[in-house]
Amino acid sequence: MNKPVHKIRIGNITASIWANEGQKGTFYNVTVNRSYKDGDQWKDTNSLNRDDLLVVAKLSDQAHTWVCEQEQADRQQAAA
Repeated sequence: MNKPVHKIRIGNITASIWANEGQKGTFYNVTVNRSYKDGDQWKDTNSLNRDDLLVVAKLSDQAHTWVCEQEQADRQQAAA
């Protein structure tokens, strides 16, 4: 199984950034999950409540910045 190339976490919400190879090179996708405890086990869900939404917005902004910077680095590396 592939692992994310980068993770950004605020509290119990994580944005995972995935690199994928396409015909035009590397492109990135982001998944967002919230961790919660069910008894003694930690689980993940993509279901969010009202209080999670601003955190997701902040994570989305940070993930967007990371992806843009990484794409620029990828272009510079390809040009070298």
